[in-house]
Amino acid sequence: MIHAMKTPAIPSRIGLALGSGSARGLAHIGVLRALAERGLQVDCLAGTSMGALVGALAASGKVDDLEKAFRSMDWRGIVALLDPVFPRSGLIDGRKVERFLQDLLPSQYFDDLPTPFQAVCTDILSGTEVVLSQGRLVEAIHASFAVPGIFTPLRHEGHILVDGGLVNPVPVSTVRHMGASFVIAVDLNHDIVEKRMATAVTHTTAPLPSSSELPFWMRVRDTLKTTRHPVLQQLVEWLAERDAVPLESEGPPIPGIFEILLASVYITQSRLTRINLLHDAPDLLIQPPLGDIRFMEFDRASEIIEIGYEAARQALSECTNLPTQGAMAKPIPISIEQ
Repeated sequence: MIHAMKTPAIPSRIGLALGSGSARGLAHIGVLRALAERGLQVDCLAGTSMGALVGALAASGKVDDLEKAFRSMDWRGIVALLDPVFPRSGLIDGRKVERFLQDLLPSQYFDDLPTPFQAVCTDILSGTEVVLSQGRLVEAIHASFAVPGIFTPLRHEGHILVDGGLVNPVPVSTVRHMGASFVIAVDLNHDIVEKRMATAVTHTTAPLPSSSELPFWMRVRDTLKTTRHPVLQQLVEWLAERDAVPLESEGPPIPGIFEILLASVYITQSRLTRINLLHDAPDLLIQPPLGDIRFMEFDRASEIIEIGYEAARQALSECTNLPTQGAMAKPIPISIEQ
């Protein structure tokens, strides 16, 4: 009698694509926590902009330290990370953020990471996508989150690199090229345009916030009013433009220069993400509802992380083809304490 041999199932190689999103990127921490609770092992990661920052910490096994740092950081601590420069190619140099990351990262180079990781950037001169997988991590992260006009670009091997969200906001294709057979993607910008439009429409009838409820940008503006630094003085003037149109005027207020710049980025990234996800759909898509979170609202870290966690938990519970484990890597260490 011949007995048929059962072929062992080949485990999936799980890849995680962490999308851009500035402060909304802290939701990736919650997503990682949800993956850890399900016992999923991530074999490779790619990140764009804030996704690159969280991805590098996750690949090094230190995303729990990042969570603790941001949960305990108030808006004054966030302002302390900004290093304004005379505006030539950007308002903020980004070196203070590099030093902040240097203190958190146990691995200084890509090759030192226990889990493969790549950072997505844009060459601002050619418009091409540049994926970094070698060299110093902090420089790659800086390049990936360098929003044009706000953070200074980074020179790298003949390229002038800025935010990768301009070309690949949710790097599904990058993770596939790394060998992932099951891709989990996190899109943080899917509802930002719609929610910003709704906010603009209702703004004219909204009551003014009390001093204790002032949004992050107002608190930054008030803090910077006493500065004598010419760049910071210009920043104060730009932030003040947000109040230029009175509430009783017809229609929504005319946005200031930062709002216009960021809205342009958001619209572009949102539309590009939709196209990319149709062309190269991930196996599991997680879309936390974060459209009301502004660019620098890192002081809402706890709220953002929990939104990411709940969105991931729901998506995982609804996924019918979820692999039981990855193929190669050890589980990424992540705190699951709330």
